[in-house]
Amino acid sequence: MSCVDKRIDYKLCLLVHKASIGQAPTYIADMLIPVSSVQSLSTQRSATNGDYIVPRTHRKLGERAFSVAAPKAWNWLPTKLKTSTCSTDSFKCSLKTFLFQSVYGCETRVS
Repeated sequence: MSCVDKRIDYKLCLLVHKASIGQAPTYIADMLIPVSSVQSLSTQRSATNGDYIVPRTHRKLGERAFSVAAPKAWNWLPTKLKTSTCSTDSFKCSLKTFLFQSVYGCETRVS
């Protein structure tokens, strides 16, 4: 993936993080459904990993919708990053480090 793709992922993940801690607008938070909130899926490992449900789409264009792209980008993050209870500034720093590693393959540690 290119740097532009990772920048988009950064923005999407930041919005999901803000929605998960209650700092995003309601219309954003309403588009995200945690796996843990669905009764039939609450016992799966993804429920404790902080994952969100990725809605199915029938068209390629539908994958670009926020309700699909944001959970897909979020679920790709490591569990440690998704479940951290740090501040937004600290989350941004950790997210940038992780995305930088994924693009350039550096051996820096994600805190």
